[in-house]
Amino acid sequence: MTKTSTPSIDAIQQLAPIGALRAAINYGNPALARRDPATGELSGVSVDLATALGASLGVPVELVEFSSARSVVDGARENIWDIAFTGIDPERAKEMDYSTPYLLIEGVYMVRDGSSIRTNADVDQAGHRIAVSRASAYDLFLTREIKHAELVRGDDPTCIADMLNEQGLDVVAGVRARSELDAQRIGGLHLLEGNFMEIRQAMAIPKGRGEGARYLSVFIERMKASGFVADVLKLHHVDSGKVAPLIAV
Repeated sequence: MTKTSTPSIDAIQQLAPIGALRAAINYGNPALARRDPATGELSGVSVDLATALGASLGVPVELVEFSSARSVVDGARENIWDIAFTGIDPERAKEMDYSTPYLLIEGVYMVRDGSSIRTNADVDQAGHRIAVSRASAYDLFLTREIKHAELVRGDDPTCIADMLNEQGLDVVAGVRARSELDAQRIGGLHLLEGNFMEIRQAMAIPKGRGEGARYLSVFIERMKASGFVADVLKLHHVDSGKVAPLIAV
């Protein structure tokens, strides 16, 4: 580290302006967090990182629940969270600043068993329709990259795979963890080999909080270097993502 790991007064005030750290937790992505359907309790990598950040700042943590990445991004405009966990994307960067990445998550395609679509390169063809979660990191990426196929957007990330049969679509785009769960839940589906993108997952802070943003990168690099991120991935059985490489900050 080239900078101290002790947060400045300005960083603490920008990260916890109400005296507590309000952390946006998106339980729509099971690689990041999950919500127990019986108790409502949140757990996962995002929760553990938020708790560790609160401890490093010396402030309590308030978890703010979201069911999709889109709702998290919308919340940046409403001042209802102070930090979030999102994929880095230039469109989202208009609303927030990012730490260095802590996790790399695969974006993958899923198709029906017996589909004529055999590889990732087969997907972007005229007539193919791809189900995506609206305003997700992979939706933003595919909006820029897809030239011939059609993107069909849904608002509930837990139900995107169901659109394949309900609307007669051809492909589902999603993160590997969610896609693997959906393939098991629905049946008759499989993931194509490899990935179409690698999502760089980072901590985010609303625009205009420069000291807070700088400390987030220092914090994330310390969490990676100490083995904390690798440990919580193992603890929560996240095998669809890997720890991002260390970056000097």
